[in-house]
Amino acid sequence: MASELRTHFGAFAVEFTSGRDDGRRLARESAGKGTKLIIACGGDGTISEVANGILESNEPAELGILPSGTGGDFRRTLKLPANTLGAARALKDGRSRLIDVGRVGFVNHGGKHENRFFVNVASFGLSPDVLKRSSAGDAGKWTAALGASTPVRVLNDAHAALLGEAWTGAAAGCAEVVLLTLGTGVGGAILSGGRLVLGATGRAGHWGHVSLDPDGPPSITGMPGSLEGAIGNYSLAARSEGRFTETRALVEAHLAGDAAATRVWRRSVRCLAVAIASIANAVDPERVVVGGGIARAGAALFDPLAAELDTVEWRPLGRRVRVLPAALGDLAGAIGAARAALGAAES
Repeated sequence: MASELRTHFGAFAVEFTSGRDDGRRLARESAGKGTKLIIACGGDGTISEVANGILESNEPAELGILPSGTGGDFRRTLKLPANTLGAARALKDGRSRLIDVGRVGFVNHGGKHENRFFVNVASFGLSPDVLKRSSAGDAGKWTAALGASTPVRVLNDAHAALLGEAWTGAAAGCAEVVLLTLGTGVGGAILSGGRLVLGATGRAGHWGHVSLDPDGPPSITGMPGSLEGAIGNYSLAARSEGRFTETRALVEAHLAGDAAATRVWRRSVRCLAVAIASIANAVDPERVVVGGGIARAGAALFDPLAAELDTVEWRPLGRRVRVLPAALGDLAGAIGAARAALGAAES
C-alpha cells in the first residue's frame, strides 16, 4: 500500500495515533504547517478525528481516506472501495469533491463550550457524553434544541443493538443476554431480567475496556491490556507487525495457510474467549451475541472460539453459555431504538 501511494504522491510523512483525539491534533498541526493532502487510514472514528483537525485548522487541506475499519459509513456514503488497497488506487486520479459537514456545539463536563464537526449522520463521536447527559436528566435540552414536540430519547448504539437482537434477533425471548460488537474497537451491552443495564453513567457493557493483561498497552480509556486492543481493528497493525490493517485480510491470509497470520488471529480469538468466559462468570447470561464487522468472519471466528471456550469456561452443572452471531446486521441498532421508543410510550 505504501508503494502504491509513493508512486502517485511521492514522499510523504506517516503519523500514528496512540490515544483519544490524536488524529484530530495531528491533522490540525499538519494542516497548519501547510500540508495540502491529509489521508486518514482507519475507521469512521479516525476519519472523523482527522476531518475535525483539518476543519479546526481553517487551512485549505484536502481529506483523503484509506478505510480500514469495519463500519464504513463514510466510505459507503461516498461509494469508495471497501478495501484499503482499492481506496489507495482511487486516490491516484486526483479528483476532489465537496461534502456536507455539520457542526454541533455542546458544553463539556468541565463547563466549557466546545464544537465538533461531523461528516456523516451515523456518528460524530459524542455518544458517551450524550448518553451520560440524557441519563442525568438533560434529555429535555435535546428536545428543546431540536424543536421537537415530543421528548427526544438518546440510546447508545450497542445498547440499541442488544435491544434489537433481544426483540427479534439472535436473543429473541431471552432475559439474560450479553452483546459484544467487534469492529474498529469493541463495544457491548447487558440485558438482565429482560431490562437493559445502563449503570450509573451509561457506560455498562463497554467490554472493550476490560483488562486481559495488567501490563499491556493502554486503551483509549487508559485500561492496560484491553480486549479492544487484543482484537479490535484499530490495533491490528501493531499486533501483526505492520502486515495487516484489516481483520478481513488477516482472516483471508489465515485461511490460505499463512502461519504468521494464523498466530495473530488465533491469539486474538483466545483473548476473546477468555473475555467471554470472564464476562459469563460475572453476568451469567443465557446467551452471548457477537456482532460487528469482525463477526462476519463466520466459522473462521466461531469454530476456534468454541474450541477455546472449551478450555477456559467454567460450566456449573455442565451448562455452557451459548455464543451466537448477531442476526440483524446493520439494522440491529435501528430496530432496538424502535423497541426502546415503544417501551417508553407504553410506560
